[in-house]
Amino acid sequence: MAKVSSDGFGEQSISKLLVKQAVPASIGLLVMSLNILVDTVFVGQWIGSIAIAAINIVLPVSFFIAALGMSIGIGGASIISRALGASNYEKALKTFGNQITLTLLIVVSMVVLGLLFVDDIILSFGGKGAIFEPAKIYYKIVLYGVPFLAFSMLGNNVMRAEGKPKFAMYAMMLPSVGNLVLDYIFINVMGYGMEGAAWATSVSYLFSFVFIVWFFSSKNSELKISVAHFGLNRYVVKEIGSLGFVTLARQAVVSVTYLFMNNILFDLGGETSVTAYAIVGRMLMFALFPVFGITQGFLPIAGFNYGAKNYERVRESINIAIKYAAILATLIFILLMVFPETITRIFTTDPDVIAQTPNAMRWVFAATPIIALQLIGAAYFQAIGKATPALLLTLSRQGFFFIPLILILPKFYGELGVWMSFPISDVLSTLVTAYFLNREIRRDLILKTTK
Repeated sequence: MAKVSSDGFGEQSISKLLVKQAVPASIGLLVMSLNILVDTVFVGQWIGSIAIAAINIVLPVSFFIAALGMSIGIGGASIISRALGASNYEKALKTFGNQITLTLLIVVSMVVLGLLFVDDIILSFGGKGAIFEPAKIYYKIVLYGVPFLAFSMLGNNVMRAEGKPKFAMYAMMLPSVGNLVLDYIFINVMGYGMEGAAWATSVSYLFSFVFIVWFFSSKNSELKISVAHFGLNRYVVKEIGSLGFVTLARQAVVSVTYLFMNNILFDLGGETSVTAYAIVGRMLMFALFPVFGITQGFLPIAGFNYGAKNYERVRESINIAIKYAAILATLIFILLMVFPETITRIFTTDPDVIAQTPNAMRWVFAATPIIALQLIGAAYFQAIGKATPALLLTLSRQGFFFIPLILILPKFYGELGVWMSFPISDVLSTLVTAYFLNREIRRDLILKTTK
């Protein structure tokens, strides 16, 4: 087999590689985040503020199902990166084939279950009062497009493992641009309301899926799998599952967080508070795109060099990734502290929402400058195939700290207690991650480098 383009992971300077990997990832995330952001603006301006809350109810459910594909994609990509680093091309091919089979079986099953229990799911995630009906309309249509999104997320991560970040970027941009165009046509021109917003989202996922299929069928991909690679292998499935479970567990906790947040905020402040959280949630997805881009760019570099036993380069990649991400996170923090009200007015003209959201936004992003260490630290363990610490560190922020805090603090501080939970959980999870990452570097990377 000819040399794959991922060989550059072991040769080029880490700074150059990280920029090469992170910039396309960041652009892709930016366009995807802008899509979510502008979609929310369109829905808020053309349908109403209740529609924003309705979409916020549906997102954790549809994203959890799609995250099944993403978790299989990230878990398999970690294996593929290390297999390519060790020149084990057959394992890389078998892993990719198994990823496709697993995604098809699991995601389709979950979509069927999701459609069977529509009302119960929407009510459980806080779709109460005036929010219920528009949420139900949006949910049922979007769920049809979720399998396409799941396969797109799978393919996106495998592209990065191959060393093809630009194609991964295109795969993220296509549905985003398509969704915005279709939003304008279906909502503003044709007046389809919530149904229009939902169909625009589902059809845009199909665009990305078609591009993913084209890429892996073309000469641009080195992973040319055959029918034999689709047959499930117990050992490969176990490794994909153990690493992919980290991502899935994180998304499951995110979905549970939405469930608690929407219900707690509805009880404390009604539809206005749920809408405020929806806006802040969109900013969490949008504002941190460059930090998440660096994290995504870091994964294949660390995985490849660890597989190639190039431990000094692994240490260098950790240090540079944290430094770059921290600088960007600090700039984002300054921007959001200065202009929260201006940002809120982009989404809505509702005076109650405008009055409440800026204060919430400042609390939620208060600890942003330090999150780089937590994100890169948790991602490192996933990149090198250490599933248990990766899982624990990934869950530390929301699972171990944030959810308990939002159940406790509102009893003493009301709605303010909800917003205070964000920076407190950020600080605690970062301290925990710093301890374990430092210990791992000393015990594993430094020790192996000096041997």
